[in-house]
Amino acid sequence: MDLDRFSDTPFGRARRTPGRHGYVAYFPRPIPRSVEISPENLLRLADAEAAVGRLVGAARLLPQPHLLVRPYLRREAVASTRIEGTQASLVDVFDAEAGDRPLSADVEEVVNYVRAMETGIRRLETLPVSTRLVRELHAVILAGVRGREHRPGEIRSTQNWIGPADATIETATFVPPPPDELGDLLTDLERFVHEEPLLSPLVQAALVHYQFETIHPFLDGNGRLGRLLIVFLLIVRDRLPEPLLYLSPYLEARRDAYYGALQGVRERGDLDEWLALVLDGVRTQATDAVARAERLIDLRESYRAQVRKVTRGVANAVVDLAFEQPVLNARLVVTRLSVTRPAALASLRRLVDAGVLTEVGAGPRGELRWHAEGILKVLAYE
Repeated sequence: MDLDRFSDTPFGRARRTPGRHGYVAYFPRPIPRSVEISPENLLRLADAEAAVGRLVGAARLLPQPHLLVRPYLRREAVASTRIEGTQASLVDVFDAEAGDRPLSADVEEVVNYVRAMETGIRRLETLPVSTRLVRELHAVILAGVRGREHRPGEIRSTQNWIGPADATIETATFVPPPPDELGDLLTDLERFVHEEPLLSPLVQAALVHYQFETIHPFLDGNGRLGRLLIVFLLIVRDRLPEPLLYLSPYLEARRDAYYGALQGVRERGDLDEWLALVLDGVRTQATDAVARAERLIDLRESYRAQVRKVTRGVANAVVDLAFEQPVLNARLVVTRLSVTRPAALASLRRLVDAGVLTEVGAGPRGELRWHAEGILKVLAYE
């Protein structure tokens, strides 16, 4: 890491560690409790807050918010893991969850991210955002996947670094603080989350994500976990009633700018660039979430009207199930709706006649599958 690139700023400084085998590392300072926000970013903040307000309002009007929470979470999971190099698609994930077969390595990473988010939402009912919670969720993210040898759930006790695959600690782009610094830094991060807020929750979320990524407390999985923390903080700050806002699709599409903005805070204390990226992302993703929600609600009403023309029985329940799980099979319908297999197959085939589902043939184990193509098109990861 090039020491000359780093200035001494309110966010930290780089210096060489002592001893014969010393190396250059970055030493973060406690999170600033107040920051100066440029006029341009104040405008961005107002726009982002307004967009989140519209999203919250839209969520409150939904008769069944879980119909959006589940697919939105999977869009986030696909994008967040793509930032780390996976290639799984949204259809791959829905297909894997509908089936009963071993997951590919990439899909398993996405599924673990989903499990970590769902676990975190449940745990927030009884456990605050804390190092304990973060460790629990880290263990979920790395369970059985690449990186599981990197001590899931354990704060690192060795030095790590960030850079190209062949980088050494001397040539790395960024070297986080040494392990003996982590305890105090994580304690300060907890305090920041639980103190009386002096900043907008959106600015707090940006600072929390920046600090977590800079501390880099685990040997692997820091990026995925840090992006989960953005949603958790907005929930505990009562800015989101449901986990419907996700930044990973925005950040994945701007990966170089994302990493560059984080590094800009470390090297130059350039908070403006980082806040601009996050606030633009919040505005964009909140607006996108509302637009997709409206399209999905309209589609649901259209499907229900089509179904009434051709069938009765459990078909409407299968329609709702398709919005949670747009890849279906008979076993899933039987399990979720407590119907017989013949009734499940009959309903699936009637929904094909109604134009709601498309039969896509058998999966690896010969089980017939159906796609809700209209829903998948709305949810498509772009």
